[in-house]
Amino acid sequence: MEGGSVKGRACAMNGRTTVADRILQFNERLAEVTLELPPGFGAVNPFAGSQRERVREVTTGFYRRYYDDDRPRRLVLGSSPARRGTAVTGVPFEDAKLLESDTGVDVSDGYTVSRPSAGFLHDVIARYGGRPRFYADFVMSFVCPLGLVKTNPQGREANGNYYENKELLKALEGFLVDSLERQLEFGTDTSVCYSIGSSGNFKFLTKVNEDRGFFKEIVPLEHPRFITQYNSDRKDEFVEKYLRALRGESH
Repeated sequence: MEGGSVKGRACAMNGRTTVADRILQFNERLAEVTLELPPGFGAVNPFAGSQRERVREVTTGFYRRYYDDDRPRRLVLGSSPARRGTAVTGVPFEDAKLLESDTGVDVSDGYTVSRPSAGFLHDVIARYGGRPRFYADFVMSFVCPLGLVKTNPQGREANGNYYENKELLKALEGFLVDSLERQLEFGTDTSVCYSIGSSGNFKFLTKVNEDRGFFKEIVPLEHPRFITQYNSDRKDEFVEKYLRALRGESH
């Protein structure tokens, strides 16, 4: 299918619903998802379990604030939520304190800001023109919308990536493709999608897109962790690269 065709169908299908409605409905469906993963891997679902009501409060407050309209937006896709970040709050790449000020809900319990990701991306958002302007143009989300963890032989958990293990990817592939297709129903502008991560995440998105034609173009962007850990002296250069891509100046 043509990359730009999904938007019109989604808007017609959803009638007068807003982007906020569609994102929140997508999250509610995630609450019912159960994944069967290979040994050593597990899923973290912020939309289910004991934190479900708090996450619902936070996400409802956030998306009603910034997405209560029917404006088409482009997707900016990371790989999956960090287990102590988005997998706690339900809002991709957002800082706990900013969410508290936006929604009035205390989300700091168990939350650790991923400075390499959230910090860098908030610099990009600020220089784009601030959160209201940025969120009017983009939806930040994930290829795998549930958090993934891997357990080492000592029993310690760490964040996992869906593409790091062939068995894991095989177990998740159907869920990943379905999740991408459902995110197009937000009323997404499919002219371009941005991949946070220029290796594994971009490679998988490109493969799926070759098969499904979800987007006209996928633009890879270096992962904030790579930038801040290994190229911190070039941070401003990478911020500018992000801004050029998001403004359509590099494609």
